[in-house]
Amino acid sequence: MSSDAPTGDLMLRTLAMPADTNPSGDIFGGWLLSQMDVGGSLLAVDHARSRVTTVAVESMKFHLPVYVGDVLCCYASLKRIGRTSITVDVQAWVLRGGAQRDRLLVTDGVFTYVAMDKQGRPRAVQAAETGTAG
Repeated sequence: MSSDAPTGDLMLRTLAMPADTNPSGDIFGGWLLSQMDVGGSLLAVDHARSRVTTVAVESMKFHLPVYVGDVLCCYASLKRIGRTSITVDVQAWVLRGGAQRDRLLVTDGVFTYVAMDKQGRPRAVQAAETGTAG
């Protein structure tokens, strides 16, 4: 994934708060992972046209720490659509600093979601809605 500028659609924007820190004062990796999961799932829901559930986090790479006061921005792009699954590339960027904010890539990962029916069972992602099915 490129580190020059975000790729994909902005799916989530939130502020890193003191309650999200570890004893060293950095933001917990688990908090960051959960924000990325929410951002990626929003894109998956758009394609599935139904609820989705996370079935895999295939990779996560932490590039830089996130600090209290950083504005976290999660960008998501479609990687693959299977019969019932949707795989999404997710990038987490922060806006850091005062008036002249720096935009920094802090984490990227690959998340896989499964489309679910109303009974909570996997369902096919329909080709007419996504343009592709596998």
